[in-house]
Amino acid sequence: MKRILESGRFSNYMNQTRLDSATTEISKSYYPRTTVFISHKHDDLKDLSGFIGFLEEKYNVKTYIDSRDSSMPRVTSGKTASKIKTRIRQCDKFILLATNSAVESKWCNWELGYGDSQKFDNNDIAILPLKKADMTDSAYKGNEYMQIYPYIAYYEGFELYTNGNHVPKGYYVVTDDEKGNCTIEPLENWLNR
Repeated sequence: MKRILESGRFSNYMNQTRLDSATTEISKSYYPRTTVFISHKHDDLKDLSGFIGFLEEKYNVKTYIDSRDSSMPRVTSGKTASKIKTRIRQCDKFILLATNSAVESKWCNWELGYGDSQKFDNNDIAILPLKKADMTDSAYKGNEYMQIYPYIAYYEGFELYTNGNHVPKGYYVVTDDEKGNCTIEPLENWLNR
């Protein structure tokens, strides 16, 4: 299993048009598909663009990113925070694109905290741990987040369930417990429930 994915993993899905089309309208009456609020550091736009493309193309969800919301104030203010809180509540799911720079960002941490308060109890929050290709897993700064929040990982297809059956190759939302055990759910199922 790849617990911490590498930057560029979703580059085949990268497309500026997708990034530009991240919606500002997320109400169910307007858009009936699953909506995902993606918290991210603005320096990570290449990985963000690929991840948006991946989610939209593979799983038919609609993503929301605040940097493409034309209703956001030009200068960050309390109004910005209020609008972000509303968008997090309106979206079905919350994912933090958890790069090292996002883990260190006060805004991403604030969004994660608010997302936690709105989405954790219903298991509608996850992080996507993403590191630079030349970085070791131990140098990744979000390891402690992976002990608290469900995270998106990739299974190679040779791992086994506790019953001895193979875990099919693909992306899963993994939840670790305090005893070192984990439960997994296919990303597709998690996004569409």
